[in-house]
Amino acid sequence: MKKDGKAIPIATVCLVLVAIWYIAAVPMNAVVAQPKIDAAGGGLGNVLAISWNLERPILPAPHQLVIELWNTIFMIAPWKVKSLLFHCWITLSSTLLGFALGVALGVILAIGIVHSKLLNKALMPWIIASQTIPILAIAPMIIVVLGALGLTGLLPKSLISMYLCFFPVTIGMVKGLMSPDVMHRDLMRTYNASTNEVLWKLRLPASIPFLFTSLKVAIAIALTGAIVGELPTGAQGGLGSRMLVGFNFGQTMHVWSALVAGSVLAATLVFLIEWFEGLVNRRMGARP
Repeated sequence: MKKDGKAIPIATVCLVLVAIWYIAAVPMNAVVAQPKIDAAGGGLGNVLAISWNLERPILPAPHQLVIELWNTIFMIAPWKVKSLLFHCWITLSSTLLGFALGVALGVILAIGIVHSKLLNKALMPWIIASQTIPILAIAPMIIVVLGALGLTGLLPKSLISMYLCFFPVTIGMVKGLMSPDVMHRDLMRTYNASTNEVLWKLRLPASIPFLFTSLKVAIAIALTGAIVGELPTGAQGGLGSRMLVGFNFGQTMHVWSALVAGSVLAATLVFLIEWFEGLVNRRMGARP
């Protein structure tokens, strides 16, 4: 058990959710399962056995999903199209590129906004307004426009991820760069520090906690953007493509396995950023 005592509560919540999932699978699959239940003669045992083992369930039982994940991850070569790892890698590549572009754009915008009142008044309203547009509405437009320019594949999906994830980075970095006390900024001026020296020696170190908080949000949103970007492209790979194919052909197991894979992938990316945050904090002398 963990020293902080969180293992038992987390395990309890997980077990309760699994139990609710099994119970919910029975009424959710009733339409598909009822003919087979009638043929089997009814009975609680038959109802549960059939509802939890349908070939194409509306809501698969947890053990069905585990079997599907095992078969598509460990029983198929990762470079084959039927492998879930193949689709995860395609989505991950778009996510990481879009995340890198979004972080770079967000940091540059934040630095400009902090150092220029004109940019603050001119850009900040538009940055906020950009997030009021539903990504599902503009993703097909981005794909079509870039496709007409000959840009296909990884870049369009990465730009959609960038569009989503630059916002939290920009807002977080603006807050972080403005976080040093007035006394600290005045002290730098008494030392005749230049604007660049104030930025590198005071503002950026003070913004690190805000940056990593923003990065955790941004990486998850970037993954969402990559998946959304795969939906209108008709791509042959990626978690979004796998979901779309599953919907079109009634392969609900493919849809649910892709959803679980995306969730695990997002959690893993957030964990890696949190681990890197701890490493940076230790390097900067922060106490555990």
